[in-house]
Amino acid sequence: MKVFHLQKFQNNFKELKNTLLPPTDFGVSALLDDLSKRGTLDETLVVWMADMGRTPRVNKDAGRDHWSYCYSAMLAGGGIRGGTVYGASDAHAAAVKDNPVSPADLCATVYTALGIEPEMTLYDRTNRPVTASLGGRPIRDVLS
Repeated sequence: MKVFHLQKFQNNFKELKNTLLPPTDFGVSALLDDLSKRGTLDETLVVWMADMGRTPRVNKDAGRDHWSYCYSAMLAGGGIRGGTVYGASDAHAAAVKDNPVSPADLCATVYTALGIEPEMTLYDRTNRPVTASLGGRPIRDVLS
């Protein structure tokens, strides 16, 4: 097994194709298949995402830098309609073209799938009220 350290990857496309994506694809699909075979996929919410996307342009090291304007997430199982694709980017993956979603919307969707009211009031350490989803709205088109 190859060990990766937090560093700037060079030759990103080769690393993704040959090293990073094959075990990720195998692991995620095996997890979903196992949960389905055990009959627990409907009660288990699987969320696979990162904190941001990657620039639409390749840098000098054949990599792509951080890009917070357009990224993706995968939701499966517990309360999510299988096979649904929601939203789209432009041809360069630089900007959202259809159905923009905020992090708060994603949070509200996850809460809803888990049976938690997104508008529930919570209290922080200083007893100030805060809405659980910070004003996000559930993405109804992906919920089953």
